[in-house]
Amino acid sequence: MSKTVPITSPHHFSQVLSSSRIVVTDFYADWCGPCKAIAPVYEQLSAQLSRPSTITFTKVDTDEQKEITQTYGVSAMPTFVIFKQGREIKRVKGADPKALDAAVKQLAQEAAKVGEDGEASSSAGAGGAGGSWAAFPAPKGYSDVTDSIDLLGLDFLNLDSGAGDKRCLFDSGKPSSLDAKGKTAAGGKKDWIESDTDEQLMLFIPMQSTLKLHSLHITSIPSPDSEDPPMRPRTLHLFTNRSTVLGFDEADDMPVTQKVEIQEGDWDAKTQTAKVELRFVKFQNISSLVLFVADADGEGEKTRIDRIRLFGETGEKRKMGALEKIGDEQGE
Repeated sequence: MSKTVPITSPHHFSQVLSSSRIVVTDFYADWCGPCKAIAPVYEQLSAQLSRPSTITFTKVDTDEQKEITQTYGVSAMPTFVIFKQGREIKRVKGADPKALDAAVKQLAQEAAKVGEDGEASSSAGAGGAGGSWAAFPAPKGYSDVTDSIDLLGLDFLNLDSGAGDKRCLFDSGKPSSLDAKGKTAAGGKKDWIESDTDEQLMLFIPMQSTLKLHSLHITSIPSPDSEDPPMRPRTLHLFTNRSTVLGFDEADDMPVTQKVEIQEGDWDAKTQTAKVELRFVKFQNISSLVLFVADADGEGEKTRIDRIRLFGETGEKRKMGALEKIGDEQGE
C-alpha cells in the first residue's frame, strides 16, 4: 500500500506541512509522460523512507490544485519540492531519478541523526548557505520563530505583482540584493516585495503554532539607482489574532495592538535592517499577525520590504481551522 499522501486542498497541505518535520512533494500532471516515468521511483522512496511526523511524501495534481501550484511557483512537471519545518529548502525539476534520490536520502539521513541525537543539523537555506540568515543575533533568551509562519495562508493587499513572491519575505537566505546595491542579483529573480498603487501594504501572517513574540526585524534595501526608488516602511500598525486580512479602511477604524515609528537612524547601514521591539505582554498567545504599513519614509510612491524575521518563543501547534475561532472570540 502506498504511503504517499495525495493532497486534496490548500488546507490539507498546510496540515501536512505543520505535522511533519520533512515533507517531500511531487508536483505532477496526469498528462505528463515524464511524471509517469519517474512515479515508480518516487513511490519506492516513499515506501522506504516515510516516517510518521518526520518524513512525509505527498503528491499534488497541478491541474486539480492550482492554488498550491501557483503559490509555490511550479511551472514545469514534474517538480519535486522538499520542505523542512514548513519551509522550502530544495527543489528538483524534471524526471531526474539520481537528483531526486540524492536529495531525499540526504534529508532522510539528517532526520535519522535528529532521531538519534535529539538535535537538528543545519540545513541549506534558499541562498545555498547553511542555516538561516539574520541581520542581528536573536535577543537573549529567545529564538528565531519565522519558520512557524503558515506560508500557504499568507494574504497581502496592494502587492505589486511585478516584484517577488510574497513568501520571499520569510526566506531563510540572505537577501540577494544586499550586496548588489538594491538591485536584482545577476541571473536571479526579485526576492523582495513592493507595494502597488501607493505606499501602503497590508500583510496577513498566520502561524502554524501559537507564539510569544518579543521582536521582529524588517529588512528594506534602498535602490538609489532606480528611476522611482521605492521607500522604506516608516509607520507600522500591528494587529494580533485576526482570522483574515484587514481592509485598509477597516484598519484605520480599529484599535491597534501596537503602533511603531521606524526612524531613519534605526536602519543598520550594513544589513539595511531595523529592529522592532514589541510590547511583550501584548504578544503572548499569537496565532496571526497583521502588519499594516501605514506610510513610508520618502517622497516616492512605493514601499519595499526584503525580509521579515520574527523572534520569540513557540507554543503548541494550533489545530488547523482554529484560527478563525480565536480571531472571532478576541474582539476589540
